[in-house]
Amino acid sequence: MARIFLDTNIFIDAIHRKPEKKIQESLIGQILYISPFSIGIYCYLYKVKTPNVILSAQIKKFHLLELSDSICDKALKGPTDDFEDNIQLHSAAEAECDLFLTEDKKLLSMKFFGKTKIASTT
Repeated sequence: MARIFLDTNIFIDAIHRKPEKKIQESLIGQILYISPFSIGIYCYLYKVKTPNVILSAQIKKFHLLELSDSICDKALKGPTDDFEDNIQLHSAAEAECDLFLTEDKKLLSMKFFGKTKIASTT
């Protein structure tokens, strides 16, 4: 059973944009992680109002990682110039995830962040 972190773009695809991809179904049996930052981005982009029963049910399918002072401090230092990407990368590394799924070409070019392999769903 692999520990897999879903970048914001994959999380949103999995619960909203591309359900036809059946991302969650393809990852059954794996331990799926997300950052609470991803939920905030999703709610902002799609103007999701809370409370939201559907979103609450979807989020229960994932392990939420803590967005801590330590993660924010590390994210402010890199490795990229994008704070949101850095939060995701450091969250995955701190959770000792085996795989970081994203469609972000800049992140995919890194191939690894620490021991965490960076890969696409395609």
